[in-house]
Amino acid sequence: MSRLLEFLSGLPPAVVYLTLGAGAAVENIIPPIPADTFVILGGFIAAIGRADAWAVFAITWGANVTSALVVYGLGHRLGRPFFRTRLGRRLLSRRQLHRLRRFYDLWGMPAIFLSRFLPGLRAVVPVFAGITHQRFLPVLLPIATASAIWYGTLVWLGTVAGRNLDRIVALVGDANRLLLLLSLFVTTALAVWWIRTRRKPGKPSSHANMRLRGDPDEARPDRAPADSEGRGKE
Repeated sequence: MSRLLEFLSGLPPAVVYLTLGAGAAVENIIPPIPADTFVILGGFIAAIGRADAWAVFAITWGANVTSALVVYGLGHRLGRPFFRTRLGRRLLSRRQLHRLRRFYDLWGMPAIFLSRFLPGLRAVVPVFAGITHQRFLPVLLPIATASAIWYGTLVWLGTVAGRNLDRIVALVGDANRLLLLLSLFVTTALAVWWIRTRRKPGKPSSHANMRLRGDPDEARPDRAPADSEGRGKE
């Protein structure tokens, strides 16, 4: 930790900000990146006068929110075509996608907000918000708010760390491990949901034939319409 701190504090402020912003952004794509540690170190560097605390917060928060929205946008644009492929249908069926969209319609904002505090899930939930074509503003608000709370807390911890930087980093690591356990619990629940909805052969509800929002290929009529001779009614 001391070597990393020495390395970062020896960089020009612009490079420090760029490094911190990159770490905060990549977290939404590669969750194992230790972005939290970098943000705390950024706060500590600000405390010793090598950076500005508000700039550290603004850059890490902005980079984190922006990359989350990029992931959401990719899901919005590419998700539906992918789940029409053979591999996509193996991952999620049409009925599962429909249920997922209904969940986001009902609980999207609180689910997105809470997921931003959970390692691993914070990178996945915005993707499926895009795939289910959730509106931009209800996605932006919980992401921006949760990231502001989390990153603001980390920067503040870094600025007040003093000689206890290693201790604070360890405490945040312990907190992240607890949150990771919660993430694993949620992931297990999602796996159980996937298995149950995949195997359940019950009669599809009337909603199963409804068109998913913005997806003309999702319409599945129950039977062919009658032709001009009326043979379809026989």
